[in-house]
This record gives sequence, structure tokens and C-alpha cells, in this order.
Amino acid sequence: MMFNFFKKNKADDEITENKKGMFQKIKEGLNKTRENLTSKIENISFIGRKIDEDLLEELEEILILSDVGVLATNFIINGIRKKAKERKISDAEKIKELLAEEIYEILEKDVEPFSITTPTIILIVGVNGVGKTTTIGKLANKYKKQGKKILIAAADTFRAAAVDQLEIWAQRVNCPLIKHGEGSDPAAVIFDAIQASKARNIDVLICDTAGRLHNKKNLMEELRKIHRIIKRDYSEAKLETFLVLDATTGQNAVQQAKLFKEVVDVSGIILTKLDGTAKGGIIVSIKSELNIPIRYIGVGEGVDDLQEFKSEDFISALFE
Repeated sequence: MMFNFFKKNKADDEITENKKGMFQKIKEGLNKTRENLTSKIENISFIGRKIDEDLLEELEEILILSDVGVLATNFIINGIRKKAKERKISDAEKIKELLAEEIYEILEKDVEPFSITTPTIILIVGVNGVGKTTTIGKLANKYKKQGKKILIAAADTFRAAAVDQLEIWAQRVNCPLIKHGEGSDPAAVIFDAIQASKARNIDVLICDTAGRLHNKKNLMEELRKIHRIIKRDYSEAKLETFLVLDATTGQNAVQQAKLFKEVVDVSGIILTKLDGTAKGGIIVSIKSELNIPIRYIGVGEGVDDLQEFKSEDFISALFE
């Protein structure tokens, strides 16, 4: 990748500073994971040591303990073994570079460029307690700052406090909210939100959905009904279904993702609370096992702390 360092103007400087600021947030958010993973790797890859089976076995243990997952770890170790042999790399100090390369390949596999076009409908799915409501507020804030007109739909009518919590966030980020009474039909909320979106020329409609997964049949029927309404009444809108997962739950997040993938066509993952865990390797595990792209990561509690996920930034922040 080549960068043009010439003909920079004030706008370029501002963009660079913004990028530095976003990267710094990601770096700080991954601090616990970096300390857990990188320091351990540095301990085993000291000067004079060679890349051999003993070293790879120690690295394997480190990765599994960082929640990279068994399948992803086996893939990574085999890749490092192959690349080291092909490139005649024997110095253990190079192990971090080989590891970064393997992780990058996993994260970038089959990932299409991501953008929010007009109009877009975003369905937010996930179990209760993972930070769905907060994520919706942060997404609304992010897109609004990009100059887009946002509408939020409170289609989680099952949980008593869901609408109230979402209304607080809608007021906080100054976005309109479509809601019905508790226990009403979620699909009816989506229908009204679609009509409002068309009438108000809304760019992005963000929809909360029920978080119950103990009864997959009900949730599946609910989401199917919502999909039918979107296809029938707003077929021209781009549809994204984002699954929100809590990074602090480790491998439980992978299991949740597998269950939701059975219920709905998940187009992207939003991983929250990444700053609160030393097991950020869960990102690699989710992508490796499910091949669903990570779209956003939460690296703090602030309204601006939901960052678009970029593999290069993640790896740079992790390995410095």
C-alpha cells in the first residue's frame, strides 16, 4: 500500500488526526488483550530461540487461552508452520509477524467492502444484556454525524424496559423513535417505521428486535414476518442484520452466534465491551468458525466508542 505524503492541506491534516484518534481508541480498548497475548508471546520468542514444535506448542496454548478458539488456533499454527518452512524462517523473534499475517488472512477472508447506502434498514439482533440498546444509540449517533437522517424503531415489544431504554437513547442522540405499546406486534412497529422512513426521506432505519433465544421458533417466526414486511414494503432498501455479542463472555459469544445464524441471515457482527476483556481473540474465533464479518467493535462506554472494525487497525493495535 502506498501513501501520498505530498500536497497535504488542512483538511488532510484533520482527517489524519481523526484517524489517529480512532486508532488510539482501538489501541486503548485492546489494552487488556494486548497485555495478555503479546507479552506472553514475547516471553517465548526471545533472542536465540528457534521456531520449532516446542515453540509452536507454547504459542498454541497462549492463543487458546486468549479465546482464539481451537479451530482457529489449529489453522493459525499450521499456517505459521508452513510459512516458516517455505520462507526458511527459523528465528523465533519473527513469530509475531507470522502470527499477525495468519490472523489478517482469517479476518479478511470473503469480506466484502462495507458501506451504508440510502436507504438502509439495520436489524439489531442478540440476547438481552449484550448491549443492544446502547449499540443502537451509538450507531445512530455515528451515522448522524456522517450527515444521514436516522429513524429508530422499538420492535422489541417483549421486554418491558426495552422501549423505555431505547427512548432515552433516541432523545440523547436526538433521533426520532417509532414505538407501540408493550406486547404489541413487532412487525407492526416495523411496518409503521418503514412508512415513516419513506415519508421523511430517512437514510437509515435502525430496528431493535427481541433478545429471547430460549424459544427459537417464536423468534424465527417473528423475524420471518419482519423480513416479509421489509421485502414487500421496502424492497429497494438495503438490509443489514447485525448480531450484537458481548466480548467478555468469551466462547459463549461464539455459541450465541451459531444459534442466531440458524435463525436469521446475519450479515455482520458487532462486538461490545472489548475494552473490558483480556480475551479479544474471540474476534478471530468468531470469524474463523462462522465466516461472518466483524463490522463494529465497542472499545469504551462513550457515545463515540463504537468503532468500525478494520483488520489492519486491529492487528496493528494488538501487536504494535
